[in-house]
Amino acid sequence: MSGWTDAHCHLQDQFLADDEDHRFELAMTLSRAEEAGVDRVIIIGTDERTSREALAIAATLETDVDMAATVGLHPHDAATGTAAVAQLARAGSPVLVGIGECGLDYYYEHSPRDAQRHAFVEQIALAHELSLALVIHARDAWDDLFAILAAEGVPQRTVIHCFTGGPRETERCLELGCDISVAGVVTFKNAVELREAVRVTPLERLHVETDSPFLAPVPHRGRPNEPAFVSVVGEFVAEVLDRDVDEVRSTTSANTARLFGLSQI
Repeated sequence: MSGWTDAHCHLQDQFLADDEDHRFELAMTLSRAEEAGVDRVIIIGTDERTSREALAIAATLETDVDMAATVGLHPHDAATGTAAVAQLARAGSPVLVGIGECGLDYYYEHSPRDAQRHAFVEQIALAHELSLALVIHARDAWDDLFAILAAEGVPQRTVIHCFTGGPRETERCLELGCDISVAGVVTFKNAVELREAVRVTPLERLHVETDSPFLAPVPHRGRPNEPAFVSVVGEFVAEVLDRDVDEVRSTTSANTARLFGLSQI
């Protein structure tokens, strides 16, 4: 029986190639994930440095948890330009499975909106060029997101990570060909619309993630998130859907394997 897959996590903050303490801490984090029934994690890049570190972790750390990585430029850093990330992606790596996270964030607007849109378009093109999955960050920017995806074409394997929209946004994402990935936010008391969105998402299009070290699910709020907690997210989703936990675990893990072009464990 397959274990849980954490479809989106950021382990880079715990990784320093020349620091044994940090490497030990990361190894223990992955050990706790394995104990929680997690057998695969996807480590996500958000700029050149974190993308390089994601690739390094996935390629060099010895662990029983299967690992793969993406490279991308987060909308917060869009003003720095995509050249370095694109070069890294084109260089290739056996553990590279996707482009992103990239997209639009009009809630914080750490980069100007025009820079965000430009960087997003370039990374969509990169996913098309390299036939890689596209990992999208979307916050308070649905109209522009849908317009850009319609204009540029949605890569065959695309996911909206840490989805926070409602049923209407879900239906539009699904129509465009995007999968939906939910994180610990779904467990929050005020996430009523998100839970409704999960209910209208076919299980075959659904993924579960932690987005660790951010957004720890209930009952772990207030502490750093980690891949072990994807089991909490998945079990909560099973309850929302009134589906068997084993079915949700095996189906979401298969979905993420398909999304990133990986073999099923």
